[in-house]
Amino acid sequence: MKKREVALAALGIFVFWQISATIIDKSILPTPMVVVPVFFEELFSGKMLGHALSSLWRALAGMLLAILLAAPAGLVLGQSKSLNRFFSPVIYLLYPIPKVVLVPIVLLFFGVGDFPKIVIIFMILFFQILVLVRDQAVALPTELIESVRSLGAGRRALFRFVYLPASLPAILTALRQSVGTAVAVLYITETFATRQGLGYYIFLNASTLLNYPAMYAGVLAMSLLGLGLYFSVDWLERRLCKWQLID
Repeated sequence: MKKREVALAALGIFVFWQISATIIDKSILPTPMVVVPVFFEELFSGKMLGHALSSLWRALAGMLLAILLAAPAGLVLGQSKSLNRFFSPVIYLLYPIPKVVLVPIVLLFFGVGDFPKIVIIFMILFFQILVLVRDQAVALPTELIESVRSLGAGRRALFRFVYLPASLPAILTALRQSVGTAVAVLYITETFATRQGLGYYIFLNASTLLNYPAMYAGVLAMSLLGLGLYFSVDWLERRLCKWQLID
């Protein structure tokens, strides 16, 4: 998607927001002309920056952990029919469960701090990446694998030069599909027993301080976090999967 189209879409959203806020004319919906200056003021004064960095760290750590564990697991299942047959029923049962319902359980077991929030994001991304990578590995043409084997490639060489490159698009697709959900669940986890994170910042300003411009500034910051992660995945796909680009 072209940058110009994205910029026009963003402008359209802000215009709609401005018109809606003007018509409603209530303190609970300030205009973007009020929120945007508050956003920069809160960010550069440091009031929001620490919260934003905490949320970014948790999101990146959860994503990285999911990739490091789910991608190799998916490749192994894609290469081994017996392992795939054994674990498929377990994945079939666990994959559809909305991971947000597990938030209270994870918090009970791991307490407060960064780790339980990273675990929640990890669980959301893990099954998405695992299933897509496994299916991508299974779908590889047998002729391709046999031709590489005929050149003397063993299991390790197949993993490195065939399965892994072929699975990169699946990994990035899983991240793109899940990043919005991961950030949404991150917000929920940051409203529980914590004093750091954009979720806490939004909740504090909305329910305790009743500072609605600052609340919307936090919402804007969390939206930009999700967009930044999404666009980063797009950038990685353009860099790592150039053969998929269609003019």
